[in-house]
Amino acid sequence: MAPTILIVEDDPAVRELLAFILKQNNFEITEVEDAESAQQKLLQKHPGLILVDWMLPGMSGVDFAKQIKANKSTTDIPIIMLTARGEEEDKVRGLECGADDYVTKPFSPRELVA
Repeated sequence: MAPTILIVEDDPAVRELLAFILKQNNFEITEVEDAESAQQKLLQKHPGLILVDWMLPGMSGVDFAKQIKANKSTTDIPIIMLTARGEEEDKVRGLECGADDYVTKPFSPRELVA
C-alpha cells in the first residue's frame, strides 16, 4: 500500500497541483483546507506525512505543527511546511515549531517528491 500524505492547503489550485504531483508518484492523498479539518482527519487515520501550508485560515500551519508535535499519538508524523515565506528567519521558525522540512513556493514537482 502506498504511503498516505495529508495535504493541508487553503488554496484550491495549489491543493489540486500538490495532489496531482503526489498521485503521479504513487502516493495516497487526503486533502483538507484548514488545520481544524486536518485535526479531524488525524482522529480517523494517521498519515505517513503531513504537508501543511504556513498561512491557513484560522489556525496557522505553524500552530498546527506545534500541536501535532506536542501530542504523543502524532508526534512521530513527519511534517513538511509549504510556504511562500522564503526568508531564513521564517525557515528557522518553521523548523523550530516542529516541521521536519521546509519547501518554499513556488516549488518544482521534483523538489516536492524528493
